[in-house]
Amino acid sequence: MLFFDEIQSCPKAIASLRFFYEKTPELHIIAAGSLLEFALSEIPTFGVGRIRSFFMYPLSFSEFLNGAGEHQLLEKIREAKPEKPLNEIFHVKLIELIQKFICLGGMPEVLATYFESRDFNQCQQMLDDLIISLQADFAKYRKRVAVSRLNEVFQSVVSQSGQKFVYAKASTQANHRQIKDALQLLITASIVIPVTHSSANGLPLGAGANPQKQKLLVYDTGIFQRILGLDLADFLLSEKFDAINKGNVAEQFVGLELIKSESCYQNPSLYYWHREAKNSNAEVDYVISVSQEIVPIEVKAGTKGSMQSLFLFLQEKKLKKGIRISNENFSTFNSIEVYPLYALENVRRQ
Repeated sequence: MLFFDEIQSCPKAIASLRFFYEKTPELHIIAAGSLLEFALSEIPTFGVGRIRSFFMYPLSFSEFLNGAGEHQLLEKIREAKPEKPLNEIFHVKLIELIQKFICLGGMPEVLATYFESRDFNQCQQMLDDLIISLQADFAKYRKRVAVSRLNEVFQSVVSQSGQKFVYAKASTQANHRQIKDALQLLITASIVIPVTHSSANGLPLGAGANPQKQKLLVYDTGIFQRILGLDLADFLLSEKFDAINKGNVAEQFVGLELIKSESCYQNPSLYYWHREAKNSNAEVDYVISVSQEIVPIEVKAGTKGSMQSLFLFLQEKKLKKGIRISNENFSTFNSIEVYPLYALENVRRQ
């Protein structure tokens, strides 16, 4: 096996991959690197039909459980469903673990440090180091967009989390086009993940998408919560889990888990639904397709909260079922199926 790391630094190496396939097929080749999308856009071809792409993200919660040795809990989650909730002992334990995971995020080095030391302070320091490195890496984009503008837009993505991104709030010095260019670079580099409004009138959801209306996610909850400056003690010790509501961390987590639950061979898209009417302002956090059916998902950080938007969506689109994600145990409520935050993968396996 031959492994090319940071291959984006050498476009000629990318172009050579097809010839390894054709002339030395017995040799296994793996190429990896950051900002690969930019390198690929600058070469004519890199071997259509010869190269298989994998889309990789920080670790998911199920991978965290595996790394923590909680294999039994993972099996319990996969066996549970709205009609068959988990034993309350397992549920409470998983709520504690999901709090830790959302706080740590899924960056491999951070989790490896946690599994070895169980030292949250050390992990938080590592996250701070990663943020500094991330912002230093913005210099790689300087030929396309000013580094200061990228930092400004990235900070605005964090501050505007959970709501439609407003360009006018992103910068007082840059115009709409300049902000859009900076944002597109962050999206292309997979540092920022868009959630696009869809009318959700049919499948595919992308057919009804409106790219002028987007909410934006940061690629990792650990990175996100450190930039946001959430109080770690409140986050971990709140029995009611209210602290997770700050900065819409729960909504961030759900979007990232939905992305990670997709096939690694696809570059998936996320959608939400929002209706602005004079007397009816409604929003559904995520809209996905499961077994060729449209399924709306509403995220609630605690155990309370109305589901008016969800019911309105079901009525308007004439759908039979919606999903509520919260820190409640599995359950059902009329046409709503309730899944705990720790069981996002189950939603895809219906």
